[in-house]
Amino acid sequence: MEGLRKEEGKPWRVLEFYSGIGGMRYSLMKAGVYAVVVEAFDINDVANDVYEHNFGHRPYQGNIQNLSAVDLDSYEADAWVLSPPCQPYTRQGLQKGSSDSRASSFLKILELIPQSSRPPLMLFVENVVGFETSDTHRRMITMLQENHFDTQEFILSPLQFGLPFSRPRYFCLAKRKPLSFQNARFNNELLWAPGPILGNEETVVSTEEAESHAYWNKLLETCRPIKDFLELKNFRGEVTSESGILLASVSEISEDNEGRNGSIYNPLDQYLVPSNLVERWGSAMDIVFPESRRCCCFTKSYFRYVKGTGSLLATMPEKMKDEMTSLQELCLRYFTPREVANLHSFPEDFQFPQHVSLRQWYVLSSYTFPSHIIWESRHLKIG
Repeated sequence: MEGLRKEEGKPWRVLEFYSGIGGMRYSLMKAGVYAVVVEAFDINDVANDVYEHNFGHRPYQGNIQNLSAVDLDSYEADAWVLSPPCQPYTRQGLQKGSSDSRASSFLKILELIPQSSRPPLMLFVENVVGFETSDTHRRMITMLQENHFDTQEFILSPLQFGLPFSRPRYFCLAKRKPLSFQNARFNNELLWAPGPILGNEETVVSTEEAESHAYWNKLLETCRPIKDFLELKNFRGEVTSESGILLASVSEISEDNEGRNGSIYNPLDQYLVPSNLVERWGSAMDIVFPESRRCCCFTKSYFRYVKGTGSLLATMPEKMKDEMTSLQELCLRYFTPREVANLHSFPEDFQFPQHVSLRQWYVLSSYTFPSHIIWESRHLKIG
């Protein structure tokens, strides 16, 4: 079908719901899909600022629930990509599912598909692990089946693609007949590994295996180290102080950056974890090193709190860990927004507008998902 569209010289027309800061759009671009996003939708004003800053297009900011089938038909879209709110399905939340008001807009979109005179040919849905057991999921699958869609579902983690970022997510691919998947053997199944979609059908992972520590520990051996994603790697020369703390390069330091007492200012100082928090919460922190091959996902409370919100980076070399007598000596810091974006596979030219505060950066970053999961596999491309 992709070939047919290219013969016609027309791109896939895509509607991007819950567009956030553009993770889904970057995924389409990286995948090399011949597509155009004809409209994006998001109610968050600051997220739309970021989206507009990077793409030159401001998403529709009205209430999605006010859209009609006629409204969506007017876009003549071939594919809908959706990353609806995950709060109704998180394991730490109330798990109210469809009865949660934050699920209403997604349910409304599902209702519009059978009402449409021009329903999409394809859907791509992303959400948190836990969505696959919800009543919202059951309603979605029922609607898709009744409207002649085949589905293939996955729970995938960046770790399975060689990235040191532990954030498993649920994905659903749906194609309306007569379109079909390259390998129909996996229709209407939930898969826990990317092997089958990468052309290696022998690497099917069972639910039990995917939940075992042995499986994930083996994956870590193939992951890149965290240091590959740190902001410091972009500097022209790393400088290490006598205490072992990694500093910005000399090229990043100017006379304007000298402290009041004449000391050199390190741009990463603002990300250091205050010593009182280290003393209070040190035993509950997830601490990683530049050489580590795993870090936890970052929540919207990252940079505000240190417990359970994401990994903290020890700027001291891991080989020195045994010589230290306190956590203070690890010189812990938060990952910078650019480093969080790197772990989410955002491109180097992705930027936040200057008026977006540091705290807003972290909040918005928590709403995105690892964009490489689409573009790492040809099978996950639209078409």
